Amino acid sequence: MLERYFVKPSTVDRIRGSWLAPEIERYVEWMAAQGYAIRNVYRRVPILCHFAEFAKLHGSIDLKSASTLIEEFALHWLASHGSHCMALGARCKISEEARNPVRQMLRLALEGHVTAARTRKLFPFEDQAPGFLRYLREERGLREATIYKYVHCLNGFAGFLKRSGVTSLTELSPALLAAFVVDTAPKLACTGKRDLCGMIRVFLRFCHRQQVITKDLSDAVEMPQSYRLADVPRSITWDEVRRMLEAVDRRTVLGRRDYAILLLLVTYGLRAHEVAKLTLDDIDWKRERLQIPERKPDTGQLTRSPMSWLKP
Repeated sequence: MLERYFVKPSTVDRIRGSWLAPEIERYVEWMAAQGYAIRNVYRRVPILCHFAEFAKLHGSIDLKSASTLIEEFALHWLASHGSHCMALGARCKISEEARNPVRQMLRLALEGHVTAARTRKLFPFEDQAPGFLRYLREERGLREATIYKYVHCLNGFAGFLKRSGVTSLTELSPALLAAFVVDTAPKLACTGKRDLCGMIRVFLRFCHRQQVITKDLSDAVEMPQSYRLADVPRSITWDEVRRMLEAVDRRTVLGRRDYAILLLLVTYGLRAHEVAKLTLDDIDWKRERLQIPERKPDTGQLTRSPMSWLKP
C-alpha cells in the first residue's frame, strides 16, 4: 500500500524501519478505504513517523504506553511547527493536525476500528447520470484523487442548480451553464477555472453520450484562456515614474548615474542590456546624439543627449 503513494524506495524503507510501521501501513489502507485524498496521506504519514520516534525517545515501544503520549506529542509538534503562529485558533489547528492522525492510528490498532469514520462525498447525479464515476475510472483511467475532484466540482454544480430551481439535467441550457461559470469562476485561480470548465465539459459529453440530455452542451462551457505572466502589469503609471525619479539623490555621482539610466529607460524605452552596453564612445557630445549598439533598424540613433541630466 505504501508503494501506491510513495515512489522512492528509500522513503518506503524509512517508513517501514519504524517500530510503528505495521500500524502506519494499516492506517494508510484505512484512509484509502475511507476515500481520503492523497494529500492527506502525504501529510499524515510523516507525522506518524515523527510520533514513533518521539515515543521511542520517551521509552515507549508498545501501543498502550504510546497512547499516553498523544497530548505530549501534540505539544511537542506545536512547539516545533507553530512557533510562528500567534493566533489561538491557528495554534489549536496545528495541535489537532498532529493529534488526530495519531489518535486514529492507535485506536485502529488497539480496537480494530475507528468510530468517527470519514464518510465519502456522494456523487450528486448518481440517479440521473449513473455510471459516470465508473466511466472516469475505467474508460478514462483516472486516479481516485482526480475522481474526487470531479465529485467535488459536480457537488458545487448541483448546489448551483438547486439554488436556481433546476431539478433535472434535461433543463440545462447554454445560458444556465454560462451563469454557473460566471458565479463560480471568480472564486478560483486561473488553473482552477480551467479545471472547473474541463470537468463540466467531460460530464456534459458523457450525459449526451448516454442520452441523458438531447444536445451536447459541452461547447457552451468555454475554456478560459490563461497565459503565462498575464497578471504582470504592462507598465507603471506616470505618477509612479515621477515618484521613482524623485527618490534618486542627484547630489552624488552615483545618484546622477542612476537618474540618467532611469531616464533612458523611461524616455526612450531602452532595454536594460542596451543601457548596460553604453560607453562614452556611443555619445556624440557635439551633435547631442546617442548611438545604441545592436538597436533595431532606423532606431539606432537618439537625437536627444542625456548630458544635461548629468549636471548637478
